[in-house]
Order: sequence, then structure tokens, then C-alpha cells
Amino acid sequence: MAGISTHVLDITTGKPIAGVPIELYDLSVDPPRLLTRAVSNADGRTDAPMLPSDAARAGPFELRFSIGAHFKDQAALADVVPVRFNVSDPVQHYHVPLICSPWCFSTYRGS
Repeated sequence: MAGISTHVLDITTGKPIAGVPIELYDLSVDPPRLLTRAVSNADGRTDAPMLPSDAARAGPFELRFSIGAHFKDQAALADVVPVRFNVSDPVQHYHVPLICSPWCFSTYRGS
């Protein structure tokens, strides 16, 4: 299975975050082109891949996670978290999750 998928996890509670708007951009063009929009479901995942297998290709991408509405605390650090990454092998699946709290965020290449 190729393509790009994601999910969002609140590390302060250890639970998925539902309702997060997520956008995927193609960074190989200037200005970057919006490819798809989704909202995380109750499991913190999108109902469909952000980039399906049949559209998979190598190149630079950016996921933008709008987590500000979830963390309504005025002391929260992030509003929109951009995650830039490269797909080097379009035959492989790229799962790029966001783990976050009101004051930090991180990502990794999942499975």
C-alpha cells in the first residue's frame, strides 16, 4: 500500500484528537498546491488517505494540522503545525502522525 496517511494524538491524555482540520500540500510547485483537506475522526485518523495509492509519487509534501481549536488554552504554543517531509519511494506507504500537547509537538514516520 502506497500513499500518505496520518493521525493526531494528544500526549497529555494519551487519546486521539477528533475534529482536527488537516491539509496536505504539494511543495514541488510554487506556490505550494493544496491537494486535499480532511478532518480527524474519533480515532484521530482521517477517513481516507491524505494521498491515495494511485496518486503516490516522490517529492516534498507538507501536512498542516490546525490544532489550536483543540487546545483552547491561551498559553498554548501552537495553532497550526506544519510538518514537511519527503517521499523518496512512492511505492512505500508514508504514515506521518502528529503527537502534541498545548506546548509541544512531534512527528515520526509510522507504519
